[in-house]
This record gives sequence, structure tokens and C-alpha cells, in this order.
Amino acid sequence: MKPTLTHTLHDAIEMSYQGQTLFKYTYASKNPSVESPRPYFHPLRTLAGNEVSLFRPYDHLWHIGLTMNIANLSGENFWGGPTYVRGQGYVQLNNNGHIQHTDWQEITCDDTVRCIEQLQWLAHTGETWLHEERQIVVSDINPDAGYWSLDLAFRLVNVTQQSLSFGSPTTEGRPDAGYGGLFWRGPRSFLNGNILGADGLEGPDAMGKRSPWLAFSGKHDGNSAQSTIVFIDQPENPQYPNKWFVRNVPYACISCSFMFDEYFDLQPNEELALTYRVVFGNGIWSRVQIEEYMTKHQHTR
Repeated sequence: MKPTLTHTLHDAIEMSYQGQTLFKYTYASKNPSVESPRPYFHPLRTLAGNEVSLFRPYDHLWHIGLTMNIANLSGENFWGGPTYVRGQGYVQLNNNGHIQHTDWQEITCDDTVRCIEQLQWLAHTGETWLHEERQIVVSDINPDAGYWSLDLAFRLVNVTQQSLSFGSPTTEGRPDAGYGGLFWRGPRSFLNGNILGADGLEGPDAMGKRSPWLAFSGKHDGNSAQSTIVFIDQPENPQYPNKWFVRNVPYACISCSFMFDEYFDLQPNEELALTYRVVFGNGIWSRVQIEEYMTKHQHTR
């Protein structure tokens, strides 16, 4: 069976499979400016129908499912909420930028879903800092194995006349807070979930460690079902293998943090390309199962 794609109310697209919505991608956010509005995936569901994302939780209203954002881009906040300032801690500044959808270059759905989007990153002043081309692809839905995968590619071009520095709260002095980039906030029921990485990496010790992939498994309220999400970095990405920002306490989250504790500078007219695969699986995946998946798919992307 083929997936279906619908365009709803000129602000979102939804992909379904066998009558089950697997994702809704809202590209025209209505969130407040202080939350650095930007496109996001929510809800995200497994093939079993279990929801694996959380939207605007009370503790961090700017955590919005699965989204691309940067906490500190040359002092501008594309993450949402307050900014970590060296020597002061978190301060709400007048520096919340936003990421604005400008056009769809392609929206196709056959055996493969492929969407190509044009966006711009606007500082709080309204000045455009980055032009972005974003690709959203779903080509691997495997009901027999109980998973589907989401391929995301981000191509960012610096359109200013100055170098742009991608950083995080950790680059500003806060230990183990190197969040930014592709970020996922999991359901509240995923508290104390299982974290696995390559080469024996496990649990909260994965924070700030390098690994080509990172997986998070948790349980769902209502039916006691379990699900696993696997984030896969790609060798062509900067700072590969990725240093991960990950927590299972006080909440579940993963961030693909190419600038965890080291600034990444992008010169005028230069391009930053980032590519990731996110796998949504039914049940708890073991390390052996994840490594078998990696071996099978490493030459297929």
C-alpha cells in the first residue's frame, strides 16, 4: 500500500499510511514570537499508531515536536524562550528570530513522499540571515518489520555580509547544554526511557558523546505499548560523528548538536548542509537490532 499526502488549510501537510496519520508538518507556525516560531513535525506516530512527540509542554513552551532550530546564532535565538548569557544565566532578550516558509518547490507522493521547501531565517529585526532549502522524504515504510523512516536534509546559505556563528548554551559556558540543530521532544511517558548509542554507549552518559546514531525507547500511557526512535547522523555532516544532547530526566529529548561545545562558523555566501534519518519503530529495539538496521541500510541512502 502507498502512503497518502494531504495539504491542509495552507499551513500544514499530513502523511498517512493505511489510514493512520504518521506525521503532520506545520510549515506556517502561529506560535508567539517569543517562542521563535518555525516549522515543526507534530504529531509523529509509529505504524502502531502510538504518538512519539510532544507539543508546547508547560515546562518549555518552545519545545514543539521535531524541529530544526539554533539556540545561539551570532547572538540571535532561533530556539525560543530565554537566551543563556555567559555570567548571567538565562535571560529573556529581545532576540527571538523565526524561520519562515516561503514556498514549496515540490510536493509529490507515490511510492515515495518527497517535499522540497524554501524557507528564510529572519532575525528579530526582520533581516534575513539564512536562505534554506529543506527536503522531507519518506521512502522506507516497512509494516512487516514495524518501522518507517523520515529523511531530512537542510541546506542553509548565509545571505548576510558577515560570518554567522552557530553556538549553544554550552559554547556560552553552561556545561552539558549543547542543544540546537534538529531537536525532538518526546512524550511525558518516555521519562526514564532507554538511551542507546554506538560502541556500548548507554543511558545519560551519552550526553555530549560522539556516535553515528542514537536511539531512545519508551513506554506509552494508555496501552503500555513501547516505541523506539533512532536518529542517524550522516558522514557528510560537519563534526561527524555527532555529539548528542540527550536527556531521559526530567524529560525525553534528543538534539543532533553539530555545535554542542564548539562554534561552527559560516562565512557569507557559504552553505551548511545537514542530513539525518529518523526511524520510528514499534517496540523496544535492542542494540543488535539497531546495528543490523544500520548495516542493512548504510548503502541504500
